[in-house]
Amino acid sequence: MRVLHLPKWYPHRYDDQDGDFVARHVTAIALHAETAVLFATVARGPLPRLIECEADLTARVPILRYYYRAQPTGLKPLDKLLKLVLYFWCLARGYQQFMRHWGSPPQLVHVHVLLRTGLFAWWLKLTQGIPYIITEHWTLYLPARAHSIGWLRRWLTRWVVQHAAALHTVSEGLRAAMQQLGFLAPRSEVIANVVDTELFSLAPVARSSGQLLVVSAFHDEVKNISGVLRVFAQLRHRWPTLRLRVAGYGPDEAKLRQLANELGLLTNNTVTFLGKLPHEEVAREMQQATALVSFSRAETFGCVFLEARSTGCPVVGPATGGVPELFEPDGTFGLLILPDDEAALTHALEAVLSGTYVFKAATLHADAEARCSYTQVGQRFAALYRSILLVHATGSGVVAAS
Repeated sequence: MRVLHLPKWYPHRYDDQDGDFVARHVTAIALHAETAVLFATVARGPLPRLIECEADLTARVPILRYYYRAQPTGLKPLDKLLKLVLYFWCLARGYQQFMRHWGSPPQLVHVHVLLRTGLFAWWLKLTQGIPYIITEHWTLYLPARAHSIGWLRRWLTRWVVQHAAALHTVSEGLRAAMQQLGFLAPRSEVIANVVDTELFSLAPVARSSGQLLVVSAFHDEVKNISGVLRVFAQLRHRWPTLRLRVAGYGPDEAKLRQLANELGLLTNNTVTFLGKLPHEEVAREMQQATALVSFSRAETFGCVFLEARSTGCPVVGPATGGVPELFEPDGTFGLLILPDDEAALTHALEAVLSGTYVFKAATLHADAEARCSYTQVGQRFAALYRSILLVHATGSGVVAAS
């Protein structure tokens, strides 16, 4: 099988962790199919030319990364239109380059995160008859955020999803949310995100008592890290030696540091901001923590929850989006609380810190291995691809939704 991936998010020169969960999906798929990645994004720095291409066609997964200027003319209304044109221009050039590299078209196009990626895939289907599937991760479609989707985007999304061979979401919650919005494909599948269960292994040493961990993008409106800081400040009255380590980066870092300072949490390493960490260091932090804490208002899957689980670290997290389905049966893998309920977060953390809540590290790791390993996820995608290509080859109609 020859598959061309079109991701909206993918690691690039400006951020090697942007869309890394998409890259893990591609790696899992590459175990079973010949794959390539075509990615275009706006440049976050100066470019000598209007567009620039980074090509790595000799890797196991060939990749073309295109960058285009953020301000082609300096006139904001015109630049918005030009950037859209440049995006599709980059994809068209990259597609032609892959055609020359392969010597023939792909059998399938795999879109990762809508919408422009899906529009290009629909055009390839229309002009060349290549079927496409869509993978969606975005919290935009969850009830907490769906109100911000404009009418044009809604209409185009319905059109693109309707003409896809399948819609894959990373959780049942996200699938249900997209169906509620009328984004319906002939077939739908739920396949988990990938966790590197060898890297995120069971803790080799004893955990640090009273050490909590947050791993999150610093987008506080969605992730609500400020709520964690407020709850943590209250918990320290009962556990004076309690520590919180915060890994991540994003636009609200200064705001969160200021709040931690106002709450008196920056003295004596009570709260430590670790910044952007490579995956190896994130794994070590999870192996040492008493619990991973999240207070997010919207989650489609939550890769960090399963990464923590793979290390044997329980999670205190939000009962929102696709998270609850990952924590069944209740109380086995962690404790869930409603978003914005700071009293509930306090009680859940007290249960973990006091030992009232007991978990089995081996059970946590085994579940992550069975649910999210490269092998398991890759096999699920390979089966989906084969069934789609069979239908496409025989023209026998669509496969029943699963």
